[in-house]
Amino acid sequence: VQLQASGGGLVQAGGSLRLSCAASGRTFSSYNMGWFRQAPGKEREFVAIISWSGRNTDYADSVKGRFTISRDDAKSTVYLQMNSLKSEDTAVYYCAGDSRGSLLRAGPPLKYAMEYWGNGTQVTVSS
Repeated sequence: VQLQASGGGLVQAGGSLRLSCAASGRTFSSYNMGWFRQAPGKEREFVAIISWSGRNTDYADSVKGRFTISRDDAKSTVYLQMNSLKSEDTAVYYCAGDSRGSLLRAGPPLKYAMEYWGNGTQVTVSS
């Protein structure tokens, strides 16, 4: 599967952005999909994940209540709606997919094991 993230940009603190990740290749509806981010000088970290069924989601504590992950299987796309953005949200955001059924845990800071990774999209929040 190939993953293409888009939607990043420059936004003022308090603003909103919606990231999209379009998948091509194998059956998108069977994939758990996640968003991760990497700030300069830091490790890549978990942001949000949605199960293949859409029934289960999980968020990093730092984004709970501000970010929402969703999926549209008809469009083979996963979204990350980001509201009330803060300067500390500045990072390159990556989408990732995993076809192994259950959400597989990994150690911090990734929290979940993912098979496939897309390109990154830069999000810059100015204070």
